[in-house]
Amino acid sequence: MAVAKERAKIGLALAGGGPVGGIYEVGAMAALAEALDGVDFTAFDIYVGVSSGAFISAAVANGLGPATLARMLVENDTDEVFDPEMLLRPAFGEYLQRALSVPVLLWSSLRQYLSDPWHLRLVESFQGLSHAIPTGVFNNAGIDQLLSKLFSTGGRSNDFRQLKRRLLLVATDLDTGESVAFGSEGHDDVPISVAVQASAALPGLFPPVRIGERDFVDGALIKTLHASVALHEGAELVICINPLVPFDLRLAAQRSPLDPPTAAPAHLVDGGLPVVLAQTFRAIIHSRMRTGMDRYRLEFANADVVLFEPTRDDADMFFTNVFSYRGRSRLCEHAYQRTRKDLYARRHALRPILERHGISLNLGVLKDHTRSLLSHKRRPDLATSASALESSLHDLEVWLKALER
Repeated sequence: MAVAKERAKIGLALAGGGPVGGIYEVGAMAALAEALDGVDFTAFDIYVGVSSGAFISAAVANGLGPATLARMLVENDTDEVFDPEMLLRPAFGEYLQRALSVPVLLWSSLRQYLSDPWHLRLVESFQGLSHAIPTGVFNNAGIDQLLSKLFSTGGRSNDFRQLKRRLLLVATDLDTGESVAFGSEGHDDVPISVAVQASAALPGLFPPVRIGERDFVDGALIKTLHASVALHEGAELVICINPLVPFDLRLAAQRSPLDPPTAAPAHLVDGGLPVVLAQTFRAIIHSRMRTGMDRYRLEFANADVVLFEPTRDDADMFFTNVFSYRGRSRLCEHAYQRTRKDLYARRHALRPILERHGISLNLGVLKDHTRSLLSHKRRPDLATSASALESSLHDLEVWLKALER
């Protein structure tokens, strides 16, 4: 029988996934926080985040627990921290900068063509105009502004060096293709809010983020999860959440009629380019993540890595419109309930792993089907509902008899 450790070094690694992924991670963490006795998500030793996972891990490392984040992200209260629409603001500065370069590029291309029109093709000569294409459609500078404000109040900090916990946010150096963990030695003087912005700068959607003399883009370009960063820091247990998995349309179609999938096309290609790209992106990053998980088991044999992610038939996760309030609220609750279900289904496998690190699985919490994440969505107790229905029927019967008399 294994001897439980009282103070294991625990890490949290959150993968990317855009607004959908971030909201799913919050719901999943809330379920884990309730069901894992001995776990305080704001008191882990190491936090690692990539892309939207960088946003969430930075908030948790700053003392914002999962339940608090759920209210701030979803309930639209006065403390709301994140509105996905902030990511859809056009990158006008990038547009202007590229537009100003067009006259010079046009003249240079024309001069090149006229210098040898018999040997140079027109398309080849004007290829230089591609330099005027913007590097990003939307502006994510709002992330820096929002987080710098959030982390400047309530005892929180926008400085890696001032945090009580180790926070590492991964981005990719555009010029070298190398991963950089902001918060590590030599990279801890960058504001946390700027590091999050860099880690979430998905090429094509957002322009690279200039830090010093280097340009950074999304950290998921190299690895999906970067749990190895926490393992190299000495974590004995790493809890990982990956919100993006490939969607299996056939598997979803086989689900019980009592649990039908969210409205989905007969074939994913019918959903157009956005759906095709989403499926392709998910397949690529999930394959890499699985390869990484296998490597962790060999390279860090004395550590435990526990992964939580949606099932492949999860149409709600794949087709959610996160830009609507209803979609955001439903997704967060969905992630919460799905993770609870996953914990209970894997209870026999997870229990010995968790107990090695002083954590116990609270089956009473998992068996309580009245639990709901969001206060205004609290599910009614079935016994109470039945009693109320019986009382109403009795009153109706008395009223009908009185009417007959």
